[in-house]
Amino acid sequence: YGEGGPLTLTDVNLLAGRLDPDALGIPLDPRAARDRLDDLVEQIAGDLGTRPDPDEVLDGLLEIANLRMADAIRAISIRRGHDPRGDTLVAFGGAGGQHACAIAERLGLRRVLVPPDAGLLSAHGLAAAPVERIAERQVLAPLDAVIGDLDRLAAALEREARDTLRRETGRGDATAVDRRLSVRFAGQGDALDVPLGRGVDPVQEFLARYRALYGHLPAGRALEAVAVRVVARAAGSRAAPPARHDAETAAHVERAPRRSGRTLRMRAGGTIHEAPVLDRAGLVPGEPCTGPAIVVEPHGTTVVEPGWTLAVDASTGALRLARDRRAAPGPARSDLVAQELFVHRLEQVAREMGEALRRTAVSTNVRERLDYSCAVLDRDGRLLANAPHIPVHLGSLGMCVRSVDAALGGLAPGEFAVTNHPAHGGSHLPDVTVILAVGDGHGRRIGFAATRAHHAEIGGRLPGSMPPTARRLAEEGVVIPPTRLGTVDAITTDALRRLFVAGPWPSRCPDDNVADLEAAIAACHRGGEALAALARATGTRRFEERAARLRAHAARLAARALARIPPGRREATEVLDSGARLTVRWEIDAGRARITFPDAPPLDPGSLNATPAIVASTVIYVLRVMVDEPLPLNEGLLERVDLVIPPGMLAPEFPEDPAQAPAVVGGNVELSQRLVDASLRALGLCAASQGTMNNVLFGDAGFSYYETIGGGAGAGPDFDGASAVQVHMTNTRITDPEVLEHRHPAAVRRFAVRRGSGGAGRRRGGDGIVRELEFLAPLTLSVLGEHRVRGPSGERGGADGAPARVALHRARGPVRVLRSADAAEVGPGDRLVVETPGGGGWGAPE
Repeated sequence: YGEGGPLTLTDVNLLAGRLDPDALGIPLDPRAARDRLDDLVEQIAGDLGTRPDPDEVLDGLLEIANLRMADAIRAISIRRGHDPRGDTLVAFGGAGGQHACAIAERLGLRRVLVPPDAGLLSAHGLAAAPVERIAERQVLAPLDAVIGDLDRLAAALEREARDTLRRETGRGDATAVDRRLSVRFAGQGDALDVPLGRGVDPVQEFLARYRALYGHLPAGRALEAVAVRVVARAAGSRAAPPARHDAETAAHVERAPRRSGRTLRMRAGGTIHEAPVLDRAGLVPGEPCTGPAIVVEPHGTTVVEPGWTLAVDASTGALRLARDRRAAPGPARSDLVAQELFVHRLEQVAREMGEALRRTAVSTNVRERLDYSCAVLDRDGRLLANAPHIPVHLGSLGMCVRSVDAALGGLAPGEFAVTNHPAHGGSHLPDVTVILAVGDGHGRRIGFAATRAHHAEIGGRLPGSMPPTARRLAEEGVVIPPTRLGTVDAITTDALRRLFVAGPWPSRCPDDNVADLEAAIAACHRGGEALAALARATGTRRFEERAARLRAHAARLAARALARIPPGRREATEVLDSGARLTVRWEIDAGRARITFPDAPPLDPGSLNATPAIVASTVIYVLRVMVDEPLPLNEGLLERVDLVIPPGMLAPEFPEDPAQAPAVVGGNVELSQRLVDASLRALGLCAASQGTMNNVLFGDAGFSYYETIGGGAGAGPDFDGASAVQVHMTNTRITDPEVLEHRHPAAVRRFAVRRGSGGAGRRRGGDGIVRELEFLAPLTLSVLGEHRVRGPSGERGGADGAPARVALHRARGPVRVLRSADAAEVGPGDRLVVETPGGGGWGAPE
């Protein structure tokens, strides 16, 4: 059905009496359709051993069609957090009117609109749409330097657009002209369009639009004119527009008889009706008719189901169908559906935050690599929902928000705060977290909007702020303790700017730091407004109840997933390149888990130290994988878990002086991956994946560039590992070669799958990546990764994946193989070749 089967949707409607071939003038053959129905009945009889009633089969097919279409509409609405009840369903296309009433009933809608000539709307639109010709010139210059020339440029573009319109369409002169200027703050990627013309100040127009969208204006940033665009429009074709009905002239228009005197057998709700056939051209505004009825016209058919009333709109000629309020109500929206709408709206808020952050940031790392995460949290700082960003960021945000809130004595609604301190739930110093407390408009805090963005440069001993041989936190960059930034109406970043340029190793790009920080503020502002609007729509009490239900639902799903695993103790060990052994033990019983780290390594002398927030984020991620149902990353997943983290590498102590605190930059990116692999192996879910983020950094005194490179995923009991992907705790993009080469003195010489690097087995591990960069200027290079010594472990007899190999090919000199944590000075012509690990295989090869 609908996919090459014996019956099509046209066949079903024809047999159900919903199509009138004579009225439509379409060469349809009811006998052929009936033969196809008989064939289907025979097929079903052969499958079931009993012969069904053909009318019942036809009813079933109609029901399937309507349910499928209603489910599609409902799924889209719920995914966007929108409740369609109260909306009007618009029936588009020649067959739309045949199913509109039935679909509306299943959606709980009471209104349907069938426009005139619904079957020809696309053609009418093409004919009636204005013809446009666009003339555009790129400017890419400071706005204050070119603002005096914009009117002259716009006038020249207008002449060009008008001439093109006349030459290519023969329509004569344009009936309308629109002049627009694209403007952005210097360094940003996305621009806003503002009108350009007499009496319009483009600067004030842009600033007003920007503030309305993002809640603040970046301090001290110049404006850049991106492009001038002029659109010249001429009226559409001379084809007749859709028929219009006017109440004053309706009586004087010669019409076909309203009722043809014919009836058709119409199937509705499992019952056969003798429905009158009405000619749409004969329907008079102000004279309603009730269903069942079939309205025919040259290019479509509309079915008026029982319990529905039809009327013609006097001004547009559209058919307006309304469900009788005395009719049996449609399916009531269950509380489960309301809860689902709430959850998806939370996720949509986080997505909107992410888009605002991307649009307003200036750094390559945020704009191109999407190395950021956004989430919303409840009033107590517990993670509620997230956008599909980076797990290592998201799982640790709750602990960070709670720590910052406590350190600052409680954030009031409308207050912003910032930190990157690992002692307060931070991951590593480049990850800067901005938090906004959100209120309900009556002084009550209802939640938080939070972002975490990786700054590719925030100071430190080497460019990129991830020195591979760091020993102390101060060597890794500027440390930001929990700090208030002000309120929505009065934000200041002056203190942070001073902080970025202070200390023994200040930031090499303080302007970019402040710009990306302001982008995060804009994202939180956007999220805060949306979260507050959701709370107003639901009511504060109901908002908090639904947030609690989301956490409880996550806890139930986690318990159910744990209950599927036989009780007992399971553990796996990952051996780091340093030789340290990292064992994760899961003790599972009755839907609960106790997670411990026996023989946990002591404090690492280098930077492979994680924080409890990072450890907790790996557990949340593993539980989310086990649940395998639609669910935002949520701290309710931890409610059935006892997490015991011993002091040392996984829970270092942080003295107040950063010069005495341990380094942590490797713990976030590397230890998190190894912890996840150990847990997934212990639970028998899959073999080890590449187990590293393959961090590559280079720069000089004026810039820093950072990227992580994907690899092979581990195979599982019934699947091969994916090749050349980011795995587990990271979810960033790789910078496009064109962007990298345009902005930085380096070139991408090779980017390919590392064939054969995945571990063999009954299920094969995914292959890694080969990435080769050539440097074009003197730079400082840093690399940080794992699995240089031994490849990712296979499981159940599967082979290990190939270990990584990172080599520096000198333009003049020998090849140098780089260690897991290494740095070097490079020059023009030197090439870095990174071969990332393959995933482990699963099961002995057959």
